[in-house]
Amino acid sequence: MNEIIIRQAIDNDASALQELNKACLGYDYPLDRTCERLAELLSDQSCRIFVALRNGNVVGYVQANTYKATYGDPAVNVMGLAVSEDARGKGAGRKLMEAVEAWARSLNTKEVRLNSAEFRKEAHKFYQAIGYTLDKMQARFGKRLR
Repeated sequence: MNEIIIRQAIDNDASALQELNKACLGYDYPLDRTCERLAELLSDQSCRIFVALRNGNVVGYVQANTYKATYGDPAVNVMGLAVSEDARGKGAGRKLMEAVEAWARSLNTKEVRLNSAEFRKEAHKFYQAIGYTLDKMQARFGKRLR
């Protein structure tokens, strides 16, 4: 049975999330720190992490946070979506995004937003196929503080 099941993440998902981050998103973040971040995020009411299971194994996840700014209504911001290569095209990504959208509706927000790197053309096609529209291109800046 290859049915995709969606549930909220639990502490025991840390290893699977770390592997997905590395394989799908290019973030090689240490497992011990992934465990710490996950525990912190699971207790944060402004955040939700949903996982996709196929045959009992985590094959994808999405993290979303509430987004509040002085220039617009509150929204939900997708921080990351990762689906294992062998699970792509089988509904996991769509179901994960539907879970985020349901959570956003429960908060009475009117928008789910996300950023996707310019080179992730297949991801862009996916987001457009599930109803998201590209509204601007932007550069991302950061500054290391240590």
